[in-house]
Amino acid sequence: MSLRWLRQRRRDPYYRLAKRESYRSRAAYKLKQLQKRFRIIRPGDAVVDLGASPGGWSQVAAELVGPRGRVVAVDRAPFKPLEGVAFVRGDLRDQTTRERALRVMRGGLADCVLSDMSPDLSGNYSIDHARSIELCEAALDFARYCLRPGGSFVAKVFQGAMFGGFLRRAKTLFKVCRAHRPAASRSSSSEMYVICRGFKGRGPGPAPSKVIGGPGGWRGGAERRGGGGSVEPEAWPHTGEEE
Repeated sequence: MSLRWLRQRRRDPYYRLAKRESYRSRAAYKLKQLQKRFRIIRPGDAVVDLGASPGGWSQVAAELVGPRGRVVAVDRAPFKPLEGVAFVRGDLRDQTTRERALRVMRGGLADCVLSDMSPDLSGNYSIDHARSIELCEAALDFARYCLRPGGSFVAKVFQGAMFGGFLRRAKTLFKVCRAHRPAASRSSSSEMYVICRGFKGRGPGPAPSKVIGGPGGWRGGAERRGGGGSVEPEAWPHTGEEE
């Protein structure tokens, strides 16, 4: 981290607000703003937070679902214990990680799946955009197999040429899909959030391990679209949120 970046972060109003209000990351305010506009989480809901570390989104989700709800955080990175949140450490591509996440949810189904995952940046925007789409495809495939009918899905994506295709696919699974950029997003960021409501149901298809990964390795969105190859393991992040 450069000295300039550290100085900019300290001046950031959402970073200072997160410190003052004891949130683990400034990203908490993105979810708060998305919730205020779209009402994606309700009291008593079961929520899965993908790429959860350090836990800003999980904190907000736990507040929203209340004592009758449940939040399951999933990440490869360590996650400090958080009241009202069950943590599953592992890679979303691994079948065992997905199965563990499903087991700790009530009835194996969720009301909302959140993904604030970001790829490790390469410096080449075309590559970073493609890797971001791959992460969103993985999150959407997971959501397809764990959401209740009528459930919600939120995912961060970098804008670019492949964004439209991802949004069209999401629209086949949900009644309503919107693209939105919350005020808490940094002005220098190309991120956009896809907010989907009214899950239509899983429908026919292969088991989650066949879609998202499993012993045979990654078989995500790029393979289905044709061309472009698939994401290499090093493209996957250890954490989703910015601090």
